[in-house]
Amino acid sequence: MKKLIINADDFGYCKGVNYGIIEAHIDGVLTSTTMMANMPGFDHAVELHHQYPNLGIGVHLNLTTGSPVLNHLKTIVDTEGNFRNQAYYKGSFIINQKEIYDEWKAQIEKILAAGIQPTHLDAHHHANLFGDFNRIYLRLADEYNLPVRNNFKNQDPTRKTTEGFVYTMETALQSEDTLNELFEMHDSVEIMCHPAFLDKFLLASSSYTYPRTEELDLLTHPTTKELFRSQSLFELATFKQL
Repeated sequence: MKKLIINADDFGYCKGVNYGIIEAHIDGVLTSTTMMANMPGFDHAVELHHQYPNLGIGVHLNLTTGSPVLNHLKTIVDTEGNFRNQAYYKGSFIINQKEIYDEWKAQIEKILAAGIQPTHLDAHHHANLFGDFNRIYLRLADEYNLPVRNNFKNQDPTRKTTEGFVYTMETALQSEDTLNELFEMHDSVEIMCHPAFLDKFLLASSSYTYPRTEELDLLTHPTTKELFRSQSLFELATFKQL
């Protein structure tokens, strides 16, 4: 049977995001999430993982939000020691790529140390697509034998990932027809989403706020759940089932 993974980014960002992701999982159609090892909600997310072990958890590799796990970095942080804004990578930039490798590896190791076996890797703000950072991303995936989000042109048929990747959940979950369209050319698809309840930290630190509540509503809405119950084309899955 074909497989659909619905993955929430930003687990560990803050309590509002964490609770929204769990709500979308236990009372909705969310199957998977990816965790930010460096953000204030990390420990809370680890606690929730132990309460809801069926939620697949990957690593949301971070280069653009908050401060790094490591403290000796020079080129990927600003003068305050925080990650550079994603806008920094839109133009010409000079960084030490070993710092990216070391920091991303430290983020993976922190999640492993918390007793979580990651299901896959993806990157916050799709940072693997900055410059030639996808090379680092795939190197780490190989080192840890993990699947990756397919947000790039995958030329390697042995690379474990979904065949399809969808940025716009609202379009994909409109109807049975739009769901079926996802699988016209693919046997496995990931839909990315960002459900959350709003809290003070999220409102103060993110430019993407209110739409997260709309995404949570869509993922838990009775119409959505009935749409999934009534179809027989695919099964909901995590990256473990690939």
